[in-house]
Amino acid sequence: MNWVQMAAAAVTGVFALQGAPGPAVPSDGPRPVAAHSQTRALPVAPGQRDAAVRLSATRPFSLLGVTWDDPRARLTGTAEFRTRSAVSGQWSGWSALDADDGPGDASARRGGTSAVWAGPSDGAEVRIGVDSDTTAVLPAGLRLDLIDPGGGTPSTPVTPVTPAAGSPAQPADGGTGTLGAVRPAITSRAGWGADESISPAAPQYLPGGKVKAVVVHHTAGSNAYACADAPAVVRGIYAYHVQQLGWRDIGYNFLVDKCGTLYEGRKGGVDRPVLGAHAYGFNTETSGIAVLGTYTTAAPGEAVTSAVARLAAWKLGLYGVSPTGTTTLTAGADGTNYFGKAWTLGTRLSMPTIHGHRDGYNTQCPGDALYAELTRIRTLAAQAAG
Repeated sequence: MNWVQMAAAAVTGVFALQGAPGPAVPSDGPRPVAAHSQTRALPVAPGQRDAAVRLSATRPFSLLGVTWDDPRARLTGTAEFRTRSAVSGQWSGWSALDADDGPGDASARRGGTSAVWAGPSDGAEVRIGVDSDTTAVLPAGLRLDLIDPGGGTPSTPVTPVTPAAGSPAQPADGGTGTLGAVRPAITSRAGWGADESISPAAPQYLPGGKVKAVVVHHTAGSNAYACADAPAVVRGIYAYHVQQLGWRDIGYNFLVDKCGTLYEGRKGGVDRPVLGAHAYGFNTETSGIAVLGTYTTAAPGEAVTSAVARLAAWKLGLYGVSPTGTTTLTAGADGTNYFGKAWTLGTRLSMPTIHGHRDGYNTQCPGDALYAELTRIRTLAAQAAG
């Protein structure tokens, strides 16, 4: 059955719902916001090379992704989606789902594409196919996941709270890096409404206790979000990583919206060497900064490059690392990068201290346009570091 035949039968059904309200908090403080998800299986026969589903009526959602059973499996081919606006009632054009980010957390229960922000929607259609010139088949257990991130969080940056006793010690200078960079304003997890009840596991820290490099990402979602909606975009990614993929927490250490607002990602302390799940094979020595949106052809604005530079300068400065230098990272797995360079487990690789995800994995992330700005970001970071 081809895409057209499979998509022709509109589906209006009952979805599996996930998500529950978080713990109560005082009325005068930031409130956790519970996300809710809907799932719909994409039926795939053994050996089938394409799949599609059209959902003509859904509960409200704003973010979506496609997941599958084996977290180590990769989707070789194309995945596209379109959604119906809950405001205008019109269907969008077809857009691609990015499926090349690689394995995430060791705790992952499912594999999946990147989560994509679609805005308030009440209908969705997905079509997936493998490349005709390969022998690949679709991964088993394909599922469409729709996320409603909820609403009602404060938009003013909030200073992150000090982690609980027992986490690695705070740098002796109290927050200004050894290279002189000042800590930028960062919206805390409470500030973007993180529902901590869905990720109760304690944070993990880099085994060497030192961030040696910053990896720059894009989230591969829409750039059409309003900056006021960015906390909801972050909550949606958080819910997708934790509730749909089975990760212990959101994968990125930090996120940046297109207006340059910074957000605390994975918990454990913004000034601590928190172990993230963002750069397969190199998570144990790096910190990840993800820009909300897709920057394959769209260039990031000055607000984005400046914010990434200031954050990278401060984070690296805590460990005496120059933002314009290089560092040696030890591969935690066999790998190949976007440029065709291959290595094996344990190989020591020289990398810029600020580099793109594609330098350490075969992915287009952070997009051609953002990757082209990394030289400028390093220069701005050096200026911020004094």
